[in-house]
Amino acid sequence: MSKVIITAALTGSIHTPSMSPYLPFKPDHIIDEAVRCHQAGAAVVHIHGRDPETGRQSANTAIFREYMSGIKARCNVVITPTTGGSPTMTPEERLAVVSALKPEMATFNGGSLNFALYPVVEKVKEFKFEWEKEFLEGTESFIFPNHFKSLHHYARTMKEHGTRPEIEIYDVGQINNIAQLIREGYLDKPIYLQFVMGILGGIPATAENLLYMIRQAKDLIGDFRWSVCAAGRFQFPMGILNVLEGGFWRVGLEDNLYLEKGVLAKSSAEQVEKAVRIIREFGYEPATESDAREILKLKGIDKVNY
Repeated sequence: MSKVIITAALTGSIHTPSMSPYLPFKPDHIIDEAVRCHQAGAAVVHIHGRDPETGRQSANTAIFREYMSGIKARCNVVITPTTGGSPTMTPEERLAVVSALKPEMATFNGGSLNFALYPVVEKVKEFKFEWEKEFLEGTESFIFPNHFKSLHHYARTMKEHGTRPEIEIYDVGQINNIAQLIREGYLDKPIYLQFVMGILGGIPATAENLLYMIRQAKDLIGDFRWSVCAAGRFQFPMGILNVLEGGFWRVGLEDNLYLEKGVLAKSSAEQVEKAVRIIREFGYEPATESDAREILKLKGIDKVNY
């Protein structure tokens, strides 16, 4: 395809405020970031909730509604909220944003895994908020739960509300999970995969691994669209390779705080601009939000509830 869907992941749940002064967590900043990324060439923005006072991760539906309605009022970008939640939340609580706001697309995690951030602690000299160190250290024993019973529930709920799953694949075995859900009738083809690479506990971000996952998805699933996001310094190498293989690309401060070696990105929009420059060098163009809705078969922004 000549059109590349670029997604901007604005804040995520991995990085904490002490890691970069540019990580947004206040509603106005999140909304402004989304608009800047859209103007820079992103067709999709991916959002997580953050407490506006401390920057701590939050699954409060009211926070998501404030973000999403604020973004919608200023541009027509596709908005993809997370359903990642926290270890103590039930599937119903993690899906509350889908049930309440009925977005066009939401994340759908493809299986359980260790999700470890604890090595980062020694790299942060001083924490701005008390919760940050405890949160990062706690991931030494964190298992991100996405068992089949919960996957069935997520799939039913998203189908009920017309929300397309953006299926997050953290390791190759999760492709088999998705193939099973398709066989059982919980997911309908064509599906949309997001290969998430470089998380401690998931598949390493290497060219060989990315090509292997693409090949496995073709063998096990057949008809699908896909994007890639990679942690840290692997964000751009993996994105370039994925585009050349026919896929799409996610950038943003959720995945990588830097624009280049030693230079903090001041905005996810800077990374979007860089990605757009790169793909144009290879003869591609960034997809518009209208292109993305057509390619991914989304229901349209007029059918959301925010």
